[in-house]
Amino acid sequence: MAQNDLETRHLETLDRDLGRFSQLERAGVALSRGLVAPGVALAFVLLAGLGAMLAFGQTSNTLVVVMAAVIGAYMALNIGANDVANNMGPAVGANALTMSGAIAIAAVFETAGALIAGGDVVGTISRGIIAPESIGTQSIFVWAMMAALLSSALWVNLATWIGAPVSTTHSVVGGVMGAGIAAAGFGAVSWPTMATIAASWVVSPLLGGLIAAGFLWFIKSWIIYRDDKIAAARIWVPVLIGIMAGAFAAYLALKGLSKLIDVSFGSALVLGAVTGLATWLICIPVIRRQSRGLENRNKSLKVLFGIPLVVSAALLSFAHGANDVANAVGPLAAIVQASASGSVTEAVSIPLWVMLIGAFGLSFGLFLFGPKLIRMVGSQITKLNPMRAYCVSLSAALTVIVASWLGLPVSSTHIAVGAIFGVGFFREWDAERRLRATIGAAPERPRLAAEERRRRKLVRRSHVLTIAAAWVVTVPAAAALSAVLFWVLSSIGG
Repeated sequence: MAQNDLETRHLETLDRDLGRFSQLERAGVALSRGLVAPGVALAFVLLAGLGAMLAFGQTSNTLVVVMAAVIGAYMALNIGANDVANNMGPAVGANALTMSGAIAIAAVFETAGALIAGGDVVGTISRGIIAPESIGTQSIFVWAMMAALLSSALWVNLATWIGAPVSTTHSVVGGVMGAGIAAAGFGAVSWPTMATIAASWVVSPLLGGLIAAGFLWFIKSWIIYRDDKIAAARIWVPVLIGIMAGAFAAYLALKGLSKLIDVSFGSALVLGAVTGLATWLICIPVIRRQSRGLENRNKSLKVLFGIPLVVSAALLSFAHGANDVANAVGPLAAIVQASASGSVTEAVSIPLWVMLIGAFGLSFGLFLFGPKLIRMVGSQITKLNPMRAYCVSLSAALTVIVASWLGLPVSSTHIAVGAIFGVGFFREWDAERRLRATIGAAPERPRLAAEERRRRKLVRRSHVLTIAAAWVVTVPAAAALSAVLFWVLSSIGG
């Protein structure tokens, strides 16, 4: 009997020890899982530096180019983590795409856009903000571009960490401006260019929000609030898909495919009109067939908008990769050009290995760190369904077209987030309007208390304030950080 008790106590002690080991093992696995993403990112950055060393060759400037490639890879990772959420967030928030599906689609189309059509806006990033001839020597120009790249990468990294989608374009612009001022004074900066960029802080989100709210009003008025929703959808959903197809055809011609096809604004509009008309005619029988058997309720309408929403997210990713890859490789391309030729005034050409760093950095950054911002953009600002998310995507394409027509530089981040705000605030206004109409029809119905009405707001005010503050301080913060980094780097580099 005593022997059995001893064996029982021994087994219980062994079970407790094994339980402790199991807890330690689970904690170790959880800790290591959190280190996987930074580890993969570090490996990519080091590979980018190694690739730059092999591609550039052994010269006196090789170390500088390797440093720039490492920083450029770091910036590309941050752009993928922060900026791509604007394209995929609405589709994920509307449950039209899973997180893994969104990441896979975005990775493919971002990379394709960067490699196929990217690079044309690099000149603006590397030379349009400051005059290279005002900088002075080649080494000062290189350190200025290096400081701009590093400061913008650090700022975007901080914004991603606090959950604020910011404009990576404005981050790089601020970095280049700050380094230019530190290197050559205020006269080196193209202030008219900076004024138009500052104007886009207001124009981009306001225009995106108004267009998105306008399309949501149209969908509610002509489809959702109709007695026969399915019959109304058969008429208007093909029209909306045709508008989307036409808008994206013009969008890609203007912003994404200019490297392959030289088209004027008028030609892009004609291309968009033809594409939209053809898509509308094709979609009429498709939507009619897809809507057979659907119940006359709002949930059925979500089915009709699902596939167009996924397609629009993919096209936005392609155009984003084509345009915003310049934010990562613009200063890097300028550094490579200046290091190879010794001149700071020659036109910047983009080697293939530089584009590869930018393209794959976008995809790796999205895959490793993107889900946090995708969730924030897709579901934490306001609740999205396929119709609302469709309005956001359509607004992004149309806003870029309108801004190109007006000659205004705009931020894809500001447009997309502004469109989400527009959808949310329109829903608040529409709900308030319908509530007043209901109370007017039934005076005996009690009014909600002011505190309860604030609680029922459909847009989270805390996110509005955080994002707006991040937008306002992006350029000055990146500029100040860049100026400090330029002084440090130039003093170290001699």
